[in-house]
Amino acid sequence: MTTQKEYVDFLTKVAEVTKLDAFVPDKDGLVGLRVEDTYTLNLQHIENPGKILCFVEVITLPKDADKIIYRNLLAAGLFGVDTGGGYFALEPESETVIYNYLFDFDPATSDPQAFAETLEQILSLVDLWAARIHENLAEAEDSALDDAVRFGESQSASSFFINP
Repeated sequence: MTTQKEYVDFLTKVAEVTKLDAFVPDKDGLVGLRVEDTYTLNLQHIENPGKILCFVEVITLPKDADKIIYRNLLAAGLFGVDTGGGYFALEPESETVIYNYLFDFDPATSDPQAFAETLEQILSLVDLWAARIHENLAEAEDSALDDAVRFGESQSASSFFINP
């Protein structure tokens, strides 16, 4: 089990390494760091079993998002290959895709520089996935438009042949 004090002491070291003063947790051990007005990187201390949860909101999906998006997110999580060992979750009310990564406290806190570098890698991965999801959304929308156009064309062709 780790203590809140150990966590705060570690975040002080991370702040020194990154030159960012934002690594100050609230009373529950939560830190939120806004990154380039795009993402909020959150860190949450979990005393027992001694973990640090990193989570980032990736994108909010439309309620009618195509299933290919969910399939790609699930497939990416298989063995953590496309997720850097993290995993995706979906906040059901807002339809927000959230990336989660769990650090084991002792190894993570042994090297504040490596921890900060891992946070950078997480943000890069989140950025990559946000782009993939945007691409999937656009492809699904284009496919729906193509279907509508094809349907419209077949109606026109049918009308053309029925009423010469």
